[in-house]
Amino acid sequence: MGIQVKIENMVSAITLDTKIDLKKFVKKVSGIEYNPENFPGAVFRIKEPKLAMLIFSSGKVICTGARSNKDIEIAVEHLKKKLKEGGVTIRGKPLVEVQNIVSSSSVDFKVNLDKLAVECFNTEYEPEQFPGLVYRLEEPKTVMLIFRSGKMIITGAKNTKDIRVAAEKTKEMIQSYNAIIP
Repeated sequence: MGIQVKIENMVSAITLDTKIDLKKFVKKVSGIEYNPENFPGAVFRIKEPKLAMLIFSSGKVICTGARSNKDIEIAVEHLKKKLKEGGVTIRGKPLVEVQNIVSSSSVDFKVNLDKLAVECFNTEYEPEQFPGLVYRLEEPKTVMLIFRSGKMIITGAKNTKDIRVAAEKTKEMIQSYNAIIP
C-alpha cells in the first residue's frame, strides 16, 4: 500500500486567452476584492471548494487552496461564470497548469534529524531557526520538510504520483541512514 499522503494545497496557473480590464470588471460583479494600491490583481474567493483565485489584467489567474484536480476544474467553471457576468469574453479553453502541490505525510517513527544533517547530502538543518530538516530530492524535484516526530511536508511536486514517490524515497533515505529513534 505504501506511505499515506494528504494533499493540503494545490497551486495552479490558469491562462485565459484574453486581457481583462479589472476596473471595469469589478464594477460589474460582486464578490471580488480589488485594491490596486495594495495588490495588482483582483481576488475571487469561492466557498465550496474553499479556495481563492488571483485574477490579473494579463489574463493570468493563480488558483490556490484546491486539494484535488476536481477542485481546480470546479474553480475554473466558477471563474468562467464570473468573467461572463463581468462582460469578459474568453476565447478558447483556459489552460490550467499545476505549479506546486503541498502535501503532508508521516513515516510513523521518530527521526534523528541531527544524524541526517551530518551524514546525508542535500539537507539543511538549523534547529535554532526552524525545527524541521530541509531535504531536497532531485527526482522527483521536491523539497521535504522532515520533523523529529516523523511528520513530513512535501512541496514542489506537480502531480500526485511525484508526491508519493518523494515520500517513499524520503522514508527509504531515513531508513538507509539508520536515523530512526527507537
